[in-house]
Amino acid sequence: MQRNILLTISFDGSAYHGWQVQSNACTVQQVLCDAIKSVTGAFCPVTGCSRTDTGVHANMFCCCVKTESAISTQSLPAALNANLPDDIVVLSAREMPAEFHARYDCRGKEYVYKIFNSELRSPFLVNRALLYKYPLDAEFLDVQARAFLGTHDFSSFCASGSSVENKIRTVSRVGVAREGDIVTFTVAADGFLYNMVRIMVGTLLDISSGKLGADSIPSVISACNRSAAGVTAPAQGLYLNRVFYDFNLGESNNAAGSQK
Repeated sequence: MQRNILLTISFDGSAYHGWQVQSNACTVQQVLCDAIKSVTGAFCPVTGCSRTDTGVHANMFCCCVKTESAISTQSLPAALNANLPDDIVVLSAREMPAEFHARYDCRGKEYVYKIFNSELRSPFLVNRALLYKYPLDAEFLDVQARAFLGTHDFSSFCASGSSVENKIRTVSRVGVAREGDIVTFTVAADGFLYNMVRIMVGTLLDISSGKLGADSIPSVISACNRSAAGVTAPAQGLYLNRVFYDFNLGESNNAAGSQK
């Protein structure tokens, strides 16, 4: 009998061309599929909660595995981790109904974007945070970012060429905070458009530098035009931080993280 198992994983995306399997590049999905085949002895379809770009990381990423293996959900994380590289780890496994879908049953996600605000690079943050040498006022940017809250057409914050027709999304939480030299942008929403978070960050950086005016985010949103927003921030500072479902992920076996 085929089982549907929800895996919660975490990964450093520096060495990967995103999540989705590609014919000519190494991806997180492919490496995970190979580990699952090593454990179960068979190819098992794996469906992710989202796509991630090259170099993007995940503190929490969820995916469903369809398998006929009898291995217990208690044993599966350790078995997979023994076959995975150090930059990918399985945090938990949970048995789900056959109809559950990691992407379509997702109720929302939270992303964080990390900026290393320093004139000197850190060898420990290469590929894990954006190095930004110019002054940043986190409290000012926090006030600016609040304009993202609510339900809007985020066409201005979607990469050109996206095939998505409905660009209306609801942002439920947003903030900018500083801890030492690290400035973190956090945003939670019911869904995200392609490059949406990176364009949000780039817009805030352009406001900080004066390329865009203070309090300009409402007019950028209402323009519904990608050219009205700021640059697309690089991928290396972006982390999928949490994934939300109608149940608490903290109840799963060996779980790390929980629903809001």
